Amino acid sequence: MHSNFMDAVRARSSQAIASGELQPIVAEEVLIQDQGLPFTIRWVAALAAKDAAAREIAKDAAARDAAARGEAAGGPAVPDAAGDPAARSAAAGAPAPSARQAVVLPGGPRDPDFNPFLKPDPALLVGPVGEHHAAILNKFPVCLHHLVLARRAFAEQLSPLEEIDFRALASILSAEGGLGFYNGGAAAGASQRHKHVQWIPDAPGNVSLRALAAGLPADQAQGAIVRHPALDLAHCFVRVDAGLGADAGSSARAMLIAFGQACAALDLRPGADGLLPPCNMLVGDGWMLVLPRSQEHFQGVSLNALSFGGTFYVRDPAQIDAIREAGPLRALASVGVPG
Repeated sequence: MHSNFMDAVRARSSQAIASGELQPIVAEEVLIQDQGLPFTIRWVAALAAKDAAAREIAKDAAARDAAARGEAAGGPAVPDAAGDPAARSAAAGAPAPSARQAVVLPGGPRDPDFNPFLKPDPALLVGPVGEHHAAILNKFPVCLHHLVLARRAFAEQLSPLEEIDFRALASILSAEGGLGFYNGGAAAGASQRHKHVQWIPDAPGNVSLRALAAGLPADQAQGAIVRHPALDLAHCFVRVDAGLGADAGSSARAMLIAFGQACAALDLRPGADGLLPPCNMLVGDGWMLVLPRSQEHFQGVSLNALSFGGTFYVRDPAQIDAIREAGPLRALASVGVPG
């Protein structure tokens, strides 16, 4: 990682924000303690706006379909879903392009016909990270300078992480610190099938593993596998040489080994199709957390890797109450696998 990489990230971020291509989320925060652990719930009003926009688009699509049926009987012709981006997106359950631009949400829409990583938007592209990845500003960031590290060639998101993926992460973690993470599959919160990992910087209010790591046994040797007493679900923490100041090459290999150890301990093995079961991975500050997933949502709230770092994103205040009533740890357990 060249020394001015973050200068390039900051410059591209400033340009993208100024042009309107990038709109960091604006959210209100509620803090909740559960078994002494801090959790942040961020209410993103734009998520509710997305739902309303999707409903309007669906209504428009239904009207077009009705008109098209009339045209078949001799009425006027109208664009069909195959030729109309808005109708096609609505049919796929995603906002139309104009709605995507107007609504900002962490993770972004799921549109099976759209791959933002194969040919990245030049306004969001930072540049290469090693030989196999490109650093792209996340179109729907959870914080400033939130990066996607996407494979240049397509690979399935649920294919096992390889050393090249950890090299991309290590090059940034070693130079800048912060948190690397992976959402393995839709049930784990992934919005795209194209292989990618993500990174967020170390900054006040940003997600990290520090709160959970404080409850782990101290002075663990590299490669040690431990469980957190407050997490009532299958998971494991692995002590790993990862984070600010680590040698990038050695750290990438150590992370690959740690991920393999965790997958073996959790029985996360590729199926006949070569793909892993849904899972999340978070890594930073000397620890890696890996956990299998059973489903994406708790009470309608999408939970991804960052939820296990202590931050939830909700659409409306009622969902805040649902998480408060159940407790964040119980919410997390409900989307994991018993263990």
